[in-house]
Amino acid sequence: MKRIILLVTLMALSGCDALFNSLSGVYNLANCEYKYNSLTNLSVSGMNLSQGLTALMIPKVLTILEGKATSIPMNFTLNLDVKNPNTGTAAFQALNYIISIDDMKVTTGNFNKAFSVGAGEQQVLPMDLGFDIAELIKTNSKDAVLNIVKNFIGIGDKASTVTVQLKPSFKVGEQTFTSPVYIPVSFSFGGGK
Repeated sequence: MKRIILLVTLMALSGCDALFNSLSGVYNLANCEYKYNSLTNLSVSGMNLSQGLTALMIPKVLTILEGKATSIPMNFTLNLDVKNPNTGTAAFQALNYIISIDDMKVTTGNFNKAFSVGAGEQQVLPMDLGFDIAELIKTNSKDAVLNIVKNFIGIGDKASTVTVQLKPSFKVGEQTFTSPVYIPVSFSFGGGK
């Protein structure tokens, strides 16, 4: 309902076709279907895990995770399928995101690339993300954080629930507008899934 009110209000204030097209694109984006596709480009402390773990890598990764390191960077690309069931294009210029895993806020940031999905089409939205495992352990249960990381690297035994909140922005001329609400996307991974 808030999306419709925002759309009508901005259209009434401007009467501008460009604004209508931009707002339609963001409105259509909010009505798209989002689904987990894959994780790629995975690394932990600079160790490339994109091709999966070998028997030699598992002890190294576990030693890093169980050690006393003050920083354990983890980077990856989260690929989301975005399916547009609308009759018009769904688009944004940039978006803010909040990523939570098992009710733990893991990272926030900005995706500063334009993205669009034509009517009736599906595209993959690749989001390069990262967080510091050691920092998460400081403010959360170590066991809970390690379960999340083990799910990322494919050796977890209890599935994790991921919540991605997306807040798109769009431009009309030189003016940037940001959606007042987040678009939620949720999925589970790991734990043998």
